[in-house]
Amino acid sequence: MKKTGVFYGSSTGTTESAANMIAEKLGIAPSDVHDVRNMNAELAESYEALILGSSTWGDGELQDDWYAGISVLKNIDLKNKTIALFGCGDSASYCDTFCNAIGLLYEDLKDSGCHFIGAVPDTDYSYGSSISVIDGNFVGLAIDDVNESDKTEERISSWTDMLKPDLA
Repeated sequence: MKKTGVFYGSSTGTTESAANMIAEKLGIAPSDVHDVRNMNAELAESYEALILGSSTWGDGELQDDWYAGISVLKNIDLKNKTIALFGCGDSASYCDTFCNAIGLLYEDLKDSGCHFIGAVPDTDYSYGSSISVIDGNFVGLAIDDVNESDKTEERISSWTDMLKPDLA
């Protein structure tokens, strides 16, 4: 398996819990799961694959710690790196910005030369709109642990199974 690091930004613990579940299902050691506040260039560059997770806040914004994290990523060479995105949102209260954070990460990194994996069809979701959807697919895994917590583990299991061939 490619050396894979999971980086998450979490204000309430939901995205952190998802990051840990993703790592466990992929067999990634806890030492390779990082709060994005601790991201630096050397750490990010040490991985062949990056799994990046952010909750969505305010009017569809990144979780606060990601602003420094995205700056780190924009200033390193991501060519030939594999990147998967996941995000947490609330599809009922914030239906017009559901999981926008993963769309923002995607937009910031799409021209970096990295290879994105893990797009998920939006057909199993109820939401108004999201910048994270391109051609009927979320650019990564969207999680609504507020309204659909009963689907979280199944969604993570399906997604990690989808990622495994690309991380081999």
